[in-house]
Amino acid sequence: MSRRVVVTGLGVVSPNGVGVPAFLHALQNGISGLKFIPLYHELNFISQVSGLPDFDTNQLKDYISDVTYHGLKVKNISYAIKAAADAWIDAGNRIYDGQVHKDTGCVFGNSICDTDLMKHVITTIDAKHNRKLGSRVVEQLMSSGSAAYITGLLGIGNRVITNSAACATGSQAVVLGYEYIKSGIAKRMLVGSTESVDTFIFGTFDAMRILSRKFNDAPEKASRPMSATAGGFVAGSGAGALVLEDLDYALARNATIYAEVLGGATNAGAQLGTGTMTAPNAEGVINCITDAVNNSNIDPKDIDLISGHLTATLADKTEVENWSKALNRRGENFPIINSLKSMIGHCLSAAGSIEIVGVILQIMHQFVHPNINLEDPVPEIIEIAGLKSLPVKTINKQLNIVAKANFGFGDVNACLIFSKYKK
Repeated sequence: MSRRVVVTGLGVVSPNGVGVPAFLHALQNGISGLKFIPLYHELNFISQVSGLPDFDTNQLKDYISDVTYHGLKVKNISYAIKAAADAWIDAGNRIYDGQVHKDTGCVFGNSICDTDLMKHVITTIDAKHNRKLGSRVVEQLMSSGSAAYITGLLGIGNRVITNSAACATGSQAVVLGYEYIKSGIAKRMLVGSTESVDTFIFGTFDAMRILSRKFNDAPEKASRPMSATAGGFVAGSGAGALVLEDLDYALARNATIYAEVLGGATNAGAQLGTGTMTAPNAEGVINCITDAVNNSNIDPKDIDLISGHLTATLADKTEVENWSKALNRRGENFPIINSLKSMIGHCLSAAGSIEIVGVILQIMHQFVHPNINLEDPVPEIIEIAGLKSLPVKTINKQLNIVAKANFGFGDVNACLIFSKYKK
C-alpha cells in the first residue's frame, strides 16, 4: 500500500451544528452554539453558560435497532454513534452490510462516563431497587462503551482502542489511527471522540473557578480565546468522527478524498518545568509540534493556518508563544491562527475531533473561520503573531497545509499536520 493517509469521511455533533452541512454553515458564518442554561442558574453555579448540541435522539433510529435505542440512556454514546455513523456513510459505506471488516480499525476516545447514569445506578441500588436497572447499564458505563457500540454497528474487526487523554483525546485518536495505517496494521480507521458535560461534570469545573462567568447574560460572547477580557473556558459537549484510509485503498474503491494527513505526534511533558496536572510543560508542547512537523516532512514556513487549542484562559498567550518557538515564526511571518472554541466552547475530550472536522472543512472549502469575540486581543499575543494573523471575520484563503494541536490535563499533547490532497 502507499502508506499515504487520507480523510474520506466526516461526522459531527457540535453545539453549533449537528451534521456536516449545519456545522459548515456555522463555521463560515461565525455562528455560536453557546447558550444560557437555566438549571445552572437554579443550582447557583458561578458559570451558567454551556455548549449543548441541539440533538434529537430520534435520529439514531436510522442507525440502531429499536431495542438498542430504547435501552440507550447516555448522551456521550449517542453523540458518538451519530458522528461515527455519519462519517462511515459519508465515506461511501453501508451500515448494515453484514461483514466483518478485518482491514478496518477504530480509535474512539472519551474521558468520563456518564455521571447522570452513575447517579441513577447509585440511587437505585441505595433504594434496594437494583433489579430495576436492567441489563444495559454496564455496557453504557464502560469507558469503552462508545467504541464498543460503534464497532458493533459498523462491523469493524481490526484493532479497537478506547483512548483517554483529557482534552487531547480527540487529536490523539487521530494520531493513533494515522499511525496504524502508516505502519500497515490497518488499511482504514474510524477515529474520533465524544463528551457529554452533564450537571455533575459541569459542577466540578465550576468549583475550580476556571469557567467563564462574566457573560451569563450574553452567552454567545462567553468564549473569548486570545481575548484580554477572557475569563475562563465554556464547557461544551458533542462528538467528531473521521474515516482515515490508506490512499491506495481509497482510490481502489473510488472514495472521495477530502484531505491528507501528512503526519502527527503525541507526547507528554511529564508535569515538569512549567507543566502540572492542569497545565502543559512548554518544552513538551514545543517538542510535540516539532515532531509532528518533522514527521510530515514539511518546512514550518509552509504552514498556512494553525487551529489552536486556545481555551480562553491565561494559557492562550503561552500557547501562541510555544507555536512561535516551535515553528520559528513571529510577527509578519506568523501563520493565521484561529480557535473554534470561540463558537462552541471547550468540548473537553471531544474538542480535538470536532475541531479537526472543522480543519478538514476549511481545507475542502478554502476558507478560514473567524475568531469571534476577539475585539481585544491580548497585547502579548499581538506582539507575537500580529493582528493580521488573528481574523475576526471569515476570510477566503488558499489553504495547503494546516497544523492542529490539543493539550490535555495530565500534561498530554497531540499535534497533527493536514494538507490539501494532491495526486
